[in-house]
Amino acid sequence: MKKSVAEERGLKKIYEGKAKILYEYPGDEGKLITYFKDDATAFNGQKRGIIMNKGEYNNAISASLFKLLKNNGIESHFIDKLSDREMLTNHLKMLPVEFVVRNTAAGSLAKKMGVEEGVKLPYPVVELYFKSDELGDPMINETYIRAFDLGEVKDVEEAKNIALKINEILRDFFDKNGLLLVDYKLEFGTLSGKVLLADEITPDTMRLWDKVTLEKVDKDRFRRDLGGIEEAYKRVYDITSKI
Repeated sequence: MKKSVAEERGLKKIYEGKAKILYEYPGDEGKLITYFKDDATAFNGQKRGIIMNKGEYNNAISASLFKLLKNNGIESHFIDKLSDREMLTNHLKMLPVEFVVRNTAAGSLAKKMGVEEGVKLPYPVVELYFKSDELGDPMINETYIRAFDLGEVKDVEEAKNIALKINEILRDFFDKNGLLLVDYKLEFGTLSGKVLLADEITPDTMRLWDKVTLEKVDKDRFRRDLGGIEEAYKRVYDITSKI
């Protein structure tokens, strides 16, 4: 793996996940440098591989979509794009919850509800998952937040409301650019008591389909061995680079 600028400068690694590495930001504990990797995983890490240039694409896509959302009143941890693979962000206190917003039945939802992939939902479904690799990120609901002391209930409710607002903005944007926003994952954190969008918004965390052909333009191409993975990521990069 190509060394990050942060690594070359000898900055302290705070955390390394499946797709990103977080580094300290010199002189300011309130900021982080996020490095996007080419590593790809699926099925809770059971499948692993490399998607060439994924880190560069995902860094640029996230930066563009964070800017789009900010222009529409949604604040995030994003501060600036530092390099091809690195962005500067605020250091948030993360909520231990992942929010999955679904506009169309696909993947686990289609299996769970016994419907074919592609069934359009009359209203977006929002699912909550407890962030725990050891437990396989189990699905939860709002009552778990208080029962297991997973954070402030009001913060989770606020994040859920923001997720639905984000859905309207992103769904409209991709629709105008020939893609269906099928579903996606969001993460949130707090800064000075305010709930902010965090993590990333990329083909790693979204399902995007071509509006006409329903061809998959996201990490499902890796999950399902469909080929054309780099081309799919580049298509999303090309679309979002116009923002």
